[in-house]
Amino acid sequence: MSGDGVVAHNRRTYFAENVDPTRTHLNIEYRYTPIEQAYHGLFDEALAEFNAKQKRKDRCIENYYEKIRDGKQEKTFYEVIFQIGNKDDMGVVGENAELAKTVLDKFYHSFLERNPQLHVFSAHLHMDEATPHLHIDFIPFTTESKRGLSTRVSLKQALADQGITGEGRSLTERDLWVQKEKEALA
Repeated sequence: MSGDGVVAHNRRTYFAENVDPTRTHLNIEYRYTPIEQAYHGLFDEALAEFNAKQKRKDRCIENYYEKIRDGKQEKTFYEVIFQIGNKDDMGVVGENAELAKTVLDKFYHSFLERNPQLHVFSAHLHMDEATPHLHIDFIPFTTESKRGLSTRVSLKQALADQGITGEGRSLTERDLWVQKEKEALA
């Protein structure tokens, strides 16, 4: 998933049909930075260095976020959603709702430690839908890149920097990473 609609839903500036607005006050917003601001914080220094090295003005990049957004190679950000159980065994109104909330809270904080190359700019725990669940929106980045910007967007390289390498198309870096995160949650 990607796009402003996802973040608007996560922040509850937009309410889907499956949201119970009487429970929205129970949600937790761990972090929110507008994506353009997150890009400036992550990439402006590398962008300035890159542009300073260019001998031709037409090779300068004016806005890195717009370059990634309009390009076809990388996504501007990625979203992952984690939940425990289902509405029958871990529903928001059941006896295990607090347990699910506690586990997801602990998982979120450990997620940040396990994934230093994934800049989380938006993270929300929802307690106003059928099951407690966690939305994490992140920008994958790598540093010390030899081509283009020294710090740039790259999911494959960000995961490689964290020691995760794929095994071809059948088992990609992202697949292995998601598997590891599910194991950490379990």
